[in-house]
Amino acid sequence: MLDSNLKQQLDTYLQNIINPIEITVSINGSKKAEELLNLAREISELNDKIDLIVDENPQGRAPQMAIAPKGETPRVRFAGIPMGHEFTSLVLALLQAGGHPSKADKTLLEQAKGLTSQLNFEIYISLTCQNCPEVVQAMNLMAVLNPNITTTMIDGALFQDEVNEREIMAVPSVYLNGELFGQGRMSLAEILNKVDTGASEKQAAALAEKAPYDMLVVGGGPAGASAAIYSARKGIRTGVVAERFGGQVGDTMAIENFISVKETEGPKLVANLEQHVLDYDVDLIKTQKAVRIEKKDFIEVELENGAVLKSKTIVLATGARWREMNVPGEQEYRNKGVAYCPHCDGPLFKGKNTAVIGGGNSGIEAAIDLAGITKHVTVLEFSDTLRADDVLVKKAESLPNVTIIKNAMTTEVLGDGQRVIGLKYTDRRTDESHLVDVAGIFVQIGLVPNSEFLRDTLELTNRGEIVVNAHGETSMPGVFAAGDVTTAPYKQIIISMGSGATAALGAFDYLIRN
Repeated sequence: MLDSNLKQQLDTYLQNIINPIEITVSINGSKKAEELLNLAREISELNDKIDLIVDENPQGRAPQMAIAPKGETPRVRFAGIPMGHEFTSLVLALLQAGGHPSKADKTLLEQAKGLTSQLNFEIYISLTCQNCPEVVQAMNLMAVLNPNITTTMIDGALFQDEVNEREIMAVPSVYLNGELFGQGRMSLAEILNKVDTGASEKQAAALAEKAPYDMLVVGGGPAGASAAIYSARKGIRTGVVAERFGGQVGDTMAIENFISVKETEGPKLVANLEQHVLDYDVDLIKTQKAVRIEKKDFIEVELENGAVLKSKTIVLATGARWREMNVPGEQEYRNKGVAYCPHCDGPLFKGKNTAVIGGGNSGIEAAIDLAGITKHVTVLEFSDTLRADDVLVKKAESLPNVTIIKNAMTTEVLGDGQRVIGLKYTDRRTDESHLVDVAGIFVQIGLVPNSEFLRDTLELTNRGEIVVNAHGETSMPGVFAAGDVTTAPYKQIIISMGSGATAALGAFDYLIRN
């Protein structure tokens, strides 16, 4: 299963194993079980500290791979073949079970070790989901650190009966002790905050004791990271507070227009951004959401947990999120057929009819992607023309299982109480209503700025964008803004980075003049 190049890389990584480990493979005679067993054999042959055990009469899921220190009961399992985006999860599990230390924040590691409740996590994923590995890796690490915790990655495409029984229509979907725990991307800190009662109060108390900053960046996407680096390089006290470091970039599959980098993936770019920020003396505060700013002696930023951070200047870089259709049924069937990430959730609709709302680049790219997985894709575009690049349009139009309908206004999401069964749209030329039978609806109609908490504080456009000048200044002295949350006309990674640098330089100029 592993080519020579991948084997060589894996061999290098496995040299970091300190203590002996065991891989137990549960097989059931299927082709996938044979593939998983072959993968396990290849891994075990690379390092004499890895023993392979084959379970031909499994009591639980099969095919399945379990990893544990030698002689211990496994607490980390992979139900399915952990390749694709999950191969890194497998490598980390091998290393951590073998005693190689994690690079995660020490405070988080101690928090995970201190949990006393019995926690059994089941994580339903798809191997094409770029958001799933972060969740799998976080929970695997928790299980390695704490004997009270077990975790199982479950490939939804391989265990369709479970997916159907639990009516899973979005990944990652996490179950804790048999009950739905959460869906979507979650960091180690976010997971720990949910299972550790009292964590929020402890964090608020610790944050309230922080000394004022010279420059505090609110938001951790490309604009926020750029602003933090430019600020720190000036030698001033710099902080970053972000609900989710990386922002929308973490949900982006392929990035091919980031100058000097031929191609990369969002999660990789986010990891590089974070490391670059941490190379400087920056106080990085994650999993914290700003809910208010107010100018007093300092500019105060109130967080959702009640803590207040103070700074002489602020750079707002809170980014944007997927725009919703705002039609009946959308919220009711969110993650039950209504989705926003075709790369993540597309495999769950294999062989089914789907729809894509939006005819821009993201919409047409989604249609092309889904066409290779699903039975049929219907693209609904509100306008009479498609806004996507011509090369994408031609590709979509050439696919036999893609239908493009223009002048289509989506009016309702239909469901049976459990999941999506269709949608309604109105032909804007004839005013006639039509019904499309679909199991999945992928919404790709642009972004909404994350600026609601600033509505009564700063000047915003009618679309909610923060109004800024050429220096990134907002309507409040000492407050600057950058990236997708602002009036910057093009929402691109490289433009956000440039505007982050501009805002930081503008804020520094404000500091030395005031």
